[in-house]
This record gives sequence, C-alpha cells and structure tokens, in this order.
Amino acid sequence: MSEEPFRALVLEDDRDAAEFNRIALERYGGMVVDVAGTADEALAALRSRSYDLLVSDIALPGRSGLQILPEVRAIDPALSVMIITAYPTFSHAVEALRESADEFLVKPVTASQVVERATELAQRTRDGRRASRQRVLAVGAHPDDVEIGIGATLAVHAAAGDELVILTLSGGAVGGNTDSRRSEAAQAAAVVGARLVHLNFPDTMLDPASGVITAIEETIAETHPDRIYTHGVHDRHQDHRAVHQAVQIAARQVPSLWCFQSPSSTVDFAPNRFVAVDGFVDIKLRMLAAFASQSHREYMQPDVVRATARYWARFSPAHEVEPLETVRATENLTEASVRGVTPQAARTEAGAGHGDLVDPR
Repeated sequence: MSEEPFRALVLEDDRDAAEFNRIALERYGGMVVDVAGTADEALAALRSRSYDLLVSDIALPGRSGLQILPEVRAIDPALSVMIITAYPTFSHAVEALRESADEFLVKPVTASQVVERATELAQRTRDGRRASRQRVLAVGAHPDDVEIGIGATLAVHAAAGDELVILTLSGGAVGGNTDSRRSEAAQAAAVVGARLVHLNFPDTMLDPASGVITAIEETIAETHPDRIYTHGVHDRHQDHRAVHQAVQIAARQVPSLWCFQSPSSTVDFAPNRFVAVDGFVDIKLRMLAAFASQSHREYMQPDVVRATARYWARFSPAHEVEPLETVRATENLTEASVRGVTPQAARTEAGAGHGDLVDPR
C-alpha cells in the first residue's frame, strides 16, 4: 500500500506568495496543502490535524512567523519548519535557528528549490514520527467515558502522530439505545483518528472475573500499547472500579498506566500528573458532541468541560489541563534520547512528584 502524501501548512498573508507555495508543493511536490493567513489560523490548524511541514513567512499581521515557533514546537515537536522571507537579516537568521527552524530561505526562490527542500524536511518529520510514535490504549466502561476523561489528551496524542485505540467494554444500555451509542462512539473516535474496539459486556454489571480481564488482555496483545489510560479506583460507579481492577491485572506488562477522572470520581481522586491541553479542548468538545444521546447531562456541557480544564490548571502554568493519577510511569532514558526527548525531560516524567505538568508523550 502506497504511503499517504505529505501534508504541508503554508503560513503566508500575501495571497500571491501563498498561492506560489501552494501550487509548487501540490503540483510538483505531490503534497496536500492548507494555507493560513495569520499566526492564530496556523496554530488552530496545527492543533486540529497533523502536518509533515510548516512553511512560514516572517512578516505577518500580529505575531511573526518566528514569534510563534515556540508554540508550534509545543504543539508538535516533530514538525519540520521552513522559513521563507523577503527580509534577510543576520538577526532573523539567528532567531530562526534559536527557535529551531529547520530551513531559512531568502526570496526570490524557485519552485524547484521550495519543493526539493520541503520534500526533504517533510520526510524527516515522517521518519522522526515513526521512530518516536507511541501506541496508546484508552479503556472505558461505557461509551463517552474515555472522551470525558481524556478527550483533549487523546487529541494531543493524535497531533503528535501517535496510534490511538479506544476500548469500550459495554454498549451503555442503561444510558440509551445501544445501537445509537455505538454509532456515537465511532463518530467520537473518528475525530482523533482512533480505532474503536467496542465490546458488549452488560452495563452496570461488569465483573473482572467474568471475561473482562481476558478481553482487555486480548486487546493489549493485539495493540502492544506503550501506555494505557483508564478509570481510577476512587469512583462511585461499580463498572468504573471493575474496569480499573481488570486493567491493573491485564496491563501488568505495559510500561505506563494512568487513571483519568470521571463525573463519578470521588473526592479521593488525587491526580499527580497534569497534562497541558491548551488549544485541544475544542477537539474534545467535538468528540463529546458526537454523543447526542447524552447531551442533556450537565457534565457534557461545553462550559462545564472548559471550567473543569481551567480548574485543574491551577496546579500548572497551562491554561487548560486534564488530570491523571499515576499507577506507574516507566521511561527508558536511552530510548527517550533516541526519540529526541532529553534525558532531563525523561527523568521529569519518570520520577516527578505530585503536581507536575507533563506532556502526554
């Protein structure tokens, strides 16, 4: 099967220049190209989908192409960035290098120059993602459990190019028609490109010893996850506690395991990981909107979802956060360095204490 074409984002406010880059990359580079005219438009696009390359001008209305590079790197550390500018100065070049631009071209440039370097950089991005891609499994008792708990975190993983699988163990019959809820779950998973595994254990009667452990083990054996997200033990709902217990046993060989908060979590829920999800809550809301049958519930309301993310942000410098309880967080420091994660960052995730802000990767 042939590989998908590279996807590039062109950030350029001059229509003629934007069109030149778009035509060059599409016609001669075979790429799929989106165009943004402002820094905010580009950042929104980067949060909504994964790109192989950002081609940016420097002079833009509002913030410049160089000023947003730290945010670009925070959203997608693997993304290659090519700066094309008509204003070559030594200070611009130094700033571009300091902010980790991968290429700095000075206009006028030919289409062949743009395409040749863009293709090299896009391939570098894709190769880097293959080397660092993580396999993520999120396990929930009912449709919408995972999305409520870590929808924005999954969106961050999706933006980083990670492989996502959502395992939902019941059809959610107590909450509505199971066919409708299955369809809603599939729509929600599609928002972040996750593969949905939807089983049919009886709602409100999940029992770890009645096949639930085996079902989770089978999914783990198939997907080989690097990390798992699931329900926490501090929860009033019996199904949530049952799933937590079952995952603890089934995932005993999985390196990293975290528990998310649900609407039925008790006051004993004590997170010690806070995932920065600035800009990704909108994607979470799109996932939740797929569950039309549950739209009447208070915890599905956008203002409540946003308020919850802002509430947990008081433990971090981020504006929006999703909280997690750590069961275990294993990191191979040598492998982390190979993936481009510094040993210092790896130690932070492997050994950080209560109240730490971490990237979900």
